[in-house]
Amino acid sequence: MTVHAGVRYPSYGDARTDWARLGAETMLAREPEMNPRGRWEYEDGLMLDGVYAIYQSTRDRRYLEYVRSNIDRFVQPDGSIAGYRAEELNLDHVNNGKAVLNLWEETGQHRYRAAADLLFGQLAVQPRLSSGTFWHKAIYPHQTWLDGLYMASVFYARYARTFGRDDLFDDVVLQFTTAYELTLDPVTGLCRHAYDESRQMPWADPGTGRSPHVWLRALGWFVMAMTDVLEHLPDGRGRTEILGNLRDLLGSLLAVADPGTGLWYQIPDQGGRPLNYLESSGSFMVLAAVAKGLRLGYLDDAAWAPHLARGWENAIEQFLTVTAQGWVNVNKICSVAGLGGATRRDGSYAYYLSEPIVANDHKGVGPFLLLASEMRGRLA
Repeated sequence: MTVHAGVRYPSYGDARTDWARLGAETMLAREPEMNPRGRWEYEDGLMLDGVYAIYQSTRDRRYLEYVRSNIDRFVQPDGSIAGYRAEELNLDHVNNGKAVLNLWEETGQHRYRAAADLLFGQLAVQPRLSSGTFWHKAIYPHQTWLDGLYMASVFYARYARTFGRDDLFDDVVLQFTTAYELTLDPVTGLCRHAYDESRQMPWADPGTGRSPHVWLRALGWFVMAMTDVLEHLPDGRGRTEILGNLRDLLGSLLAVADPGTGLWYQIPDQGGRPLNYLESSGSFMVLAAVAKGLRLGYLDDAAWAPHLARGWENAIEQFLTVTAQGWVNVNKICSVAGLGGATRRDGSYAYYLSEPIVANDHKGVGPFLLLASEMRGRLA
């Protein structure tokens, strides 16, 4: 039982529960097919990476088979990818390449190498800002979004390492360091959601080109991306710079964490403002980056381990429920948030708070699984 304001409620589990296995079993039972619509979507790769991490922890081959069977619905024997449109030059479409590389390393099958080559081919022709960073999409010209670093540049680094393309590492570093510089708000130490080099988008500040607000999930994408890419980069100045940026950005996030829970708000630096809410996907992302950063020695244990433990305990209470079937629900997920486009999303506070709040979207389930896998290792 848990107690809030003197009222006792039934407990769904606590920090000692094996949430990793419970989450993986939920996916196998509730969603045997990750995308019944047949769309090649980035959030599915995020979820599969979470299941794969749990496979690595448990060595339960059912979880590996879940990843393989779902990727094989799209990746054909010749390496072509059903539903993938390279001509859209959309960085989001590259994210599932990390699951493809996992399967290449597990099986050595040609189809996965060919699919990885296909996705890398997009990056070889992706348009760039004058600073060298990739455009987010063809329909968003001259724009860098923090989301894109997770979607494409981690795959870019891993592809380079896997296939001996050491000549690409400087460009990988440039993607990360320049995006950080272009989006950084020097007052808060947080990075804004996006940057428009042309200053033509209605949301872009005419002086800085930055969008009006920081957004939690964008920051979550970015800190996870920096934590992941460090595994693939060789030692040197570029790697050191990314590590410093990661520590600084996480330190700024720590300063705006909710004092009561250690979690983060949809607009992280305006926690007390009306309608703002503790958001699960971004909170899970930040905590997953912290947990992995601690495991790999990137972060100071004394500073971060207590916050991670408190944040994980409160995330369980704030965001997770368990159904009568024993399946995990991940709640309080911002459905989507972007900038511009057909609906002219303006990046205002009102905009970010107007997007629907949903449950079990893979953009929240994936980070939950990644964090649960890390915490399983810490608590073992």
